[in-house]
Amino acid sequence: MEDATLSAAAGDGTATVTVLGEVDFSNAGEVSDEIREAVDQFRPSVLYIDLKDASFVDSTGLGALIEGYHAAGERDCRFVVVNPNANFRRILAVTGLSELFGLTEIEGAGLGDFETTEATGA
Repeated sequence: MEDATLSAAAGDGTATVTVLGEVDFSNAGEVSDEIREAVDQFRPSVLYIDLKDASFVDSTGLGALIEGYHAAGERDCRFVVVNPNANFRRILAVTGLSELFGLTEIEGAGLGDFETTEATGA
């Protein structure tokens, strides 16, 4: 099985975990573990979870992101989800997790885009 994530630290004290392909019951634990490992290894001030290469995220994948959010909060690290596809944006909005994950819908922009905001991780 291919890796579900790639992790990298940046020189500015941030780190990014890029989620790859489908995240479901078969690999959600791996995604959660990788997020926790990135927080522990890199100790970033901000951890970005990049979903640009995630083709599908089910409820167990959402649970992995929530676990990652808590892991970041334990280390006083901001947790910010970036580049979710339109379907996952809707899921985050419906579940009330947009703000928690650092996403805020731009009202009236006419683009339906989201911008990142800072989540406290708490």
